[in-house]
Amino acid sequence: MTQLAREFDLTSRAIRYYEQEGLIAPSRRGRTRVFSLRDRTRLRLIQRGRRLGFSIAEIREILNLYDDRDGERGQLVHFVRKIRERRASLEVQRRDIDAILEELDRLETACLDRLE
Repeated sequence: MTQLAREFDLTSRAIRYYEQEGLIAPSRRGRTRVFSLRDRTRLRLIQRGRRLGFSIAEIREILNLYDDRDGERGQLVHFVRKIRERRASLEVQRRDIDAILEELDRLETACLDRLE
């Protein structure tokens, strides 16, 4: 697992967590976990999902859609919907941040004016 952790720039704890959450399912040889190509692909998708701000539940939902009868197409349609939802959420956050920054600028200017 240490080699896999290095390969994906993850901690062993994170990999165990993803396994515990059912996102990956390595086989076992005694006490050793054996990670398949599928597990590695899912780890890449998990990392991408986390980077984009998706929750573990959302990532699980997207990954599990691949196994449904609609397969990759169903997964991609759902993923596009999730991307749009995430983008909309980030746009709201951006507007909120812009408003806060403008307020901070006004307050700073007012304080500096009073100091003069």
